[in-house]
Amino acid sequence: MKLYNTMSRRIEDFVPIVPGQVSMYCCGPTVYNYAHIGNLRTYIFEDILKRTLRRAGYSVKHVMNITDVGHLTGDGDDGEDKMEKTARETGKSVWDIAAFYTEAFFNDEKALNIIRPDIVCKATDHIQDMIDLIKRLEDRGHTYTAGGNVYFSIDSIDDYGKLARLNIDELKSGARIEVDSNKKNPKDFVLWFTNSKFAGQAMTWDSPWGRGYPGWHIECSAMSMKYLGEHFDIHCGGIDAIPVHHTNEIAQSEAATGKTWVNYWCHGEFLLMGNAKMSKSSGGFVTLQTLIGKGYNALDYRYFCLTGHYRSQLRFSYDALDAAKSAREGIMERIGQLKKEAAPADQPSSKAEEYMKAFDEAMENDLGAPQALSLLWKMLKDGELSAADKLAAAYHMDEILGLGLKEAVAQKAEAAGTEEEMKLLEERAQAKKAKDFKRADEIRDELKRRGYIVKDTPSGAILERIV
Repeated sequence: MKLYNTMSRRIEDFVPIVPGQVSMYCCGPTVYNYAHIGNLRTYIFEDILKRTLRRAGYSVKHVMNITDVGHLTGDGDDGEDKMEKTARETGKSVWDIAAFYTEAFFNDEKALNIIRPDIVCKATDHIQDMIDLIKRLEDRGHTYTAGGNVYFSIDSIDDYGKLARLNIDELKSGARIEVDSNKKNPKDFVLWFTNSKFAGQAMTWDSPWGRGYPGWHIECSAMSMKYLGEHFDIHCGGIDAIPVHHTNEIAQSEAATGKTWVNYWCHGEFLLMGNAKMSKSSGGFVTLQTLIGKGYNALDYRYFCLTGHYRSQLRFSYDALDAAKSAREGIMERIGQLKKEAAPADQPSSKAEEYMKAFDEAMENDLGAPQALSLLWKMLKDGELSAADKLAAAYHMDEILGLGLKEAVAQKAEAAGTEEEMKLLEERAQAKKAKDFKRADEIRDELKRRGYIVKDTPSGAILERIV
């Protein structure tokens, strides 16, 4: 197994701390709004990583946080709390907002066939862990208090910015305006905010430094160490987390423990919309539900993400998504035909085994998903393989790709409806593909009159008899 390590800027052999076991932490969502499809690309990459590690024979302990407090609109400790901002704009409580968008996030993950993390930890459930970690930093001389807030001093360590390869002297000389006049160094960051930061903050807790709430960065350090220990294997996230969030996580974590915190840093690249990265702050972002509302299956988007390497920028367009949808449906159709011919082989032929081995090697070489996807197509088109061999190889590959091939076939086999109704269902699918939603709705109503309801699933539409 080989992985690109952002810390070293090279592909390295993966060697876990404990043989056969992998400890992996992934930065989760800040639940103040829907995740956009750029965010979801990162979670798909992390899911592919976990599936590939499992295929390579490792047991994986996957931890992900839910940031429901403390993340400001600006990464440099400026702006207001994102949760508070949404609460003010919607008239809902911060707690209701967090609960709503957390559920929405996991609904998106389920639709995308992303395996849920082993441990999901909410920031608001771990305030004492954060306080304890800040106290450790305080005891070791890495903090100072100013204006009621507790800051981490980057000058108290020798290697701040090593992940992003920041030049601290240049940063100091280039700092024109200190957003926070309490900071001794413009790159220092807040560990604990008190009421001096915002009046009327809804989420606050008692602490040795006054009633307040934690900074964003301390959350991930405290929760990852609680569940994975002070030294673990892999930390994942989007590439935008490198210069500030992950840099500050490393600084405080290693300052507190006096040792290396994480061995492998893995980052997913941006999804581009036009020539710019997709972001909530710029507005006009696209959600998974937007795509579903336009007639796409969530797994069409997963397929689209698999067409680009996770470390390469991927440009989103509806034309590209249409191509992914057509390709995925082509695979589904082939799998459906193979299922009619045979059951998957218990002992695949040597040639089928060669395809599976080549697939695994592509994925274990820094997650070569585009190459692996091409091997799936090549295998399905290979006239020398039997239907049973093709099914066995496809199911093997799909354990990593996560396109739901086995489940989709099972659902189609159980679908109700005569041949005539199934033709109508297919016509509806073509109408939706052509964005003729009026015709799609007419067909749905016709099927209802015939005694069937149309149920859209992650693997395609099926019919269910009305009881």
